[in-house]
Amino acid sequence: MTDAALSAPAVRRSFPLGRLLWPALLVVTIVLVNLPNGALPAWMTKYPAAWQIPTAAWISTFMRWLMEVASFGLFTVRDLFRAVAWVLDLPLAAAKAVLAEGIGWGRGADAVTIAPAIPWFSALIAGVAAAYKVGGARLAALIGAGLLYLAVFGQWAGAMVTLSSVLVSSALGAVGGLLIGLACVRWRWAERAVSPMLDLAQTMPVFAYLLPMLILFGFGPVSAMIATIVYAMPPMVRVTIIAIRAVPDEIRELGAMTGCTRRQLTWKMLVPSALPALMVGVNQVIMLSLNVVIIASMIGAGGLGFDVLSALRALKIGEGLEAGLAITVLAILLDRFAQALAVKTGRPPERDEQTARRKRSALQAAFMLAGALWILAAIVPDIARYPDALKLSTAPYWSDLVRWINVTFNATLDAIRTFAFLNLLAPAKRFALALPWAWVVALVVIAGLRLGGWRLGLGLGALALAIATTGLWQVAMLTVYLCGVAVVVACLIGVPVGVAAATRPRLWRAVETVIDLLQTLPSFVYLIPIVMLFRVGDFTALIAIVLYAVAPAIRYAAHGVARVPPTLIEAATMTGCTRRQILTRVRVPLALPEILLGINQTIMLALSMLVITALVGTRDLGQETYSALAKADVGKGLVAGLCVAFIAIIADRLVSAAAAKMKRRRGLGA
Repeated sequence: MTDAALSAPAVRRSFPLGRLLWPALLVVTIVLVNLPNGALPAWMTKYPAAWQIPTAAWISTFMRWLMEVASFGLFTVRDLFRAVAWVLDLPLAAAKAVLAEGIGWGRGADAVTIAPAIPWFSALIAGVAAAYKVGGARLAALIGAGLLYLAVFGQWAGAMVTLSSVLVSSALGAVGGLLIGLACVRWRWAERAVSPMLDLAQTMPVFAYLLPMLILFGFGPVSAMIATIVYAMPPMVRVTIIAIRAVPDEIRELGAMTGCTRRQLTWKMLVPSALPALMVGVNQVIMLSLNVVIIASMIGAGGLGFDVLSALRALKIGEGLEAGLAITVLAILLDRFAQALAVKTGRPPERDEQTARRKRSALQAAFMLAGALWILAAIVPDIARYPDALKLSTAPYWSDLVRWINVTFNATLDAIRTFAFLNLLAPAKRFALALPWAWVVALVVIAGLRLGGWRLGLGLGALALAIATTGLWQVAMLTVYLCGVAVVVACLIGVPVGVAAATRPRLWRAVETVIDLLQTLPSFVYLIPIVMLFRVGDFTALIAIVLYAVAPAIRYAAHGVARVPPTLIEAATMTGCTRRQILTRVRVPLALPEILLGINQTIMLALSMLVITALVGTRDLGQETYSALAKADVGKGLVAGLCVAFIAIIADRLVSAAAAKMKRRRGLGA
């Protein structure tokens, strides 16, 4: 018997039958989609109405009872929430008084102002001085240029309203996140209880919380601020848990040896030691707070968000882009300042006492000058405003550019839109809507079982089944279809760009600049020029989602390729591999777990943007959430938001499990 004959049975035995599972499931799926009507039982293709759970009605009834009937004896629940709103309005009113409205009392004709809001030049001096103290001359120049941009382009007033809201929201969100995170570190049961709520808060659309906040706390900036805090707090909680647990055991042992109480150990040793990492969480809170300023303006937040929203409703391209760019500038300034502050907290104090004293003196002098000019502005109010004659505006140029593109390339743009709809969007939409709900739930369970075990499979299957029980299955599949197509397109663009830029520093700098702009530009701003060019519809939504969600696909692909150990590259080079072979057989395969995590983040951003694209005519769960806000139907809005959150959690758990499994196979750790 030959050696080949002897080895053949071993090959057959070692062939993993599990590899046939996914092709078999794909074949079955295609067959089920193409079956004629009536071939399957009716209950498999459309979830029976008799099986639906009236969750939306129950929620609406409960909220009505809570606000109209429920009480604690001496006061009602409505009184309690209004009192909380009044307390939270105090720091917000104080910040607005200093930055935007002036210090005084009363409203309307009865308003008495004893001091104006800080004038633009005083804020510029104070901001530059603080930036120089924290990050040096380069940061000071950036802060100065950014603040001057806001004044020159006439966005100062709106920017200060937005800044006051963001500062208060970020402070409350950071403190609240820190306290919750510390509680999770101390008590494991608290972490188990909080973790699902964090998942929901991060994946549920902000539109879904706006209506409950509006009902509980009333229309106005406080409701918007609370919704912002709920959206922005989860990263701070997670960062706190990771940062406190990462503190070296030696510090804990030192605290125990010196007789520290639990409170002293936490606040005098653990928190200061973890401060650089905690500042990363603060930075995330600030960025997320800025990300929802436009949405929050729907319930009275005002500021730049209201300016963008008004421009979008009136299709004023130039004004909307200018206000959106102002939000981007504000986001960049706060981001860079927070990053510099995080770096500074991790550095040892200045050793040269004379240099440190000189910096403190310069900072004090700058603040004194800013204060003196503020007093002068109170005496001579006319100098506090930036002169109208010196203001600039790019709004007409943006409007003219979009109008020229629309007129010149109208036929081409319409052809692109029609081709994409007929050959990509329409087939994908038909496929998604033809999937039997029972088979989709079964696929989710099987995927969970294969990637993470019984607990993951059954848990994700329960979430998929919960979507069906709400009666929103068809709408949810429209969400899956549009989000899925957008993620595929974003990955087809982002992964190759990230892989190409990973080993080319000059190209990476250019790519990073573009994706930084895409991530800091408010999501609403994408819609304005795209709507003018392609009109409303799914294709317009697709472009906006891809622009917003492509950044993580690029970043993670570049990061994964760049992190491949140099020793492996050297070994491949020594074996005679070409540059292309090194890329395709070494770098990309080893970077696949990181690329999968980038795809996961792309899915999350696509789902968050999908809700906003409801403004341009989509008919998915985002539209359900938005229409519920317009109709004040809190139950419908929350249920639609929960369905979006369930889809996001299913995708997140499956992709994360796949990435972890791939890492284990490659010996890279979990």
